[in-house]
Amino acid sequence: MIERACKIVAGALEMLAGVIRPGIRTKELEEYAEAYIHAKGGKPAFKGYRGYPASLCVSINNQVVHGIPSERRLQEGDIVSIDLGVIYEGYYGDAARSYAVGSIGELQRKLLEVTEKALYIGIEKAKAGNRVGDISSAIQTYVESNGFSVVRAFVGHGVGKFLHEEPQVPNFGKPGKGPRLKEGMTIAIEPMVNTGLPDVMILNDGWTAVTVDGGYSAHFEHTVVITKNGAQILTKLN
Repeated sequence: MIERACKIVAGALEMLAGVIRPGIRTKELEEYAEAYIHAKGGKPAFKGYRGYPASLCVSINNQVVHGIPSERRLQEGDIVSIDLGVIYEGYYGDAARSYAVGSIGELQRKLLEVTEKALYIGIEKAKAGNRVGDISSAIQTYVESNGFSVVRAFVGHGVGKFLHEEPQVPNFGKPGKGPRLKEGMTIAIEPMVNTGLPDVMILNDGWTAVTVDGGYSAHFEHTVVITKNGAQILTKLN
């Protein structure tokens, strides 16, 4: 059933790509996503999790993760990261995607491209017999070679019957270190990448993490299952 949960996540993120535009309120994105999830027979995984008040995390520009949907309107030139989880018959799916709002600058465009590619570079290392550090190191090396930094405060994780399971999957580390990856494991790989320093701080709402230097941040995530032939991405439509 984890496959079904992940397909609902993928469909919701694709649907949101069609409605994100300058002027839309982030609370509207929440409403669209909730309607989609319920229509597909799922339940939002984030709402109420550890007290989180919403179904989506909507993080704009210098917000790294855990931005709470509100009356704030997206503006031309923003980048917005949306993190989404779904429960379906007791199993969790989890993914994130960052979007351009209208026309964006060259720095933001490069950030989105590098962060998304870093995710797929990490996924290439997610194969039975490798270690978590092989994923972590590959992501860190690629990101830093492009002049950006990986966030240390938040990491990827196992996912299945719970939203967060072992092992933790950092976006930094050394190859050959960490838990060994085994066939059948399901993990969420999720690079969070900043244009400046990797450090973050939490705003007064107790949730929203922002870059300490005001730099931009992007976030891409897939849930994958480890197979003997490499990783299979569960949170994609095809």
